[in-house]
Amino acid sequence: MGLGAIDLNLLVALEALLEEKNVTHAGVRLSFSQSAMSGSLARLRRHFNDELLVRVGREYELTPLAERLLPVVQASLYKAQEALSLTRHFDPEHSRQRFSVVMSDYVMTVFVEPLLRVIAEEAPGVRIDFHPIVDGQLETETHLRCHDLMLVPLGYQLPGVSETVMHDRFVCLVDPGNPRLVDGRLGLRDLAEMPHAACAIGKSLTPADRQLETLGIVPRVQVSTPGFSVLPFLVSGTDLVALVPERLARRYESFARCAVVPTPFPDVSLVEAMYWHSNRHADPAHRWLRETVRRVGASLEEPSAQGITVADASHGEHAFPELTAAS
Repeated sequence: MGLGAIDLNLLVALEALLEEKNVTHAGVRLSFSQSAMSGSLARLRRHFNDELLVRVGREYELTPLAERLLPVVQASLYKAQEALSLTRHFDPEHSRQRFSVVMSDYVMTVFVEPLLRVIAEEAPGVRIDFHPIVDGQLETETHLRCHDLMLVPLGYQLPGVSETVMHDRFVCLVDPGNPRLVDGRLGLRDLAEMPHAACAIGKSLTPADRQLETLGIVPRVQVSTPGFSVLPFLVSGTDLVALVPERLARRYESFARCAVVPTPFPDVSLVEAMYWHSNRHADPAHRWLRETVRRVGASLEEPSAQGITVADASHGEHAFPELTAAS
């Protein structure tokens, strides 16, 4: 049966009946008379060939079919409301828009908290579903079509549109008791000889790994993880060293019991950017999301951000030199 043969307003009545489990209460909720609500229930019973609500004592219970219908009807009505709310104007204060954002564990650690504070204040009804980066996600445009934004290091040759969000620099993490730590520093020889805990995201080297390669150092990787967040805990109490973004290191240094040490080479920048598919570029809700992410990134770049040296934005395209797109 096609949708044209069905009164879709019955879905609203169906949701109310299944949630309230009571004809009278459902009628009050929708401002329907009891007779009108009873008529809707009768039509729904004929359509589904099922009682939907059955009396048990003084109460009503859902039939097995009704139990299965309830989450489907709720999701369908939510999507319908979402579709009908897409207009040329976006009102964040009253919107119930739902966004999907992909980001690394590093960005989740340092960026999500201030982002959610802004959203809670300006758009309390907006929902954001955060997703981790998975293997192969940075090599195709498929995920750009499926998600509203991807926050990843600048330099991946993702199609679509990109904009720099924030900068960071790499530091070394070691256990405070590591004997190689002299006057709070490590040398290049130390990095060449120490066992490493490394982050492996996709097939690319991190900017810090690329710098080691330029210096002729092949790190002796003893353990690798798909993200940065676990590295401080691997370093603590071991002889391992890890090269991680400073913002993340500062958040973990106290309770992970590790020392944040400058790299024994000039600062290596990590430039995080937001990527989005061009078909979302003009959408008012998406423009608001990008502007919000942009503002949060700018707030993290302020001088009050602890210990962070802001990189020159003009060099952002070299965050991953081996992946820089040809001009």
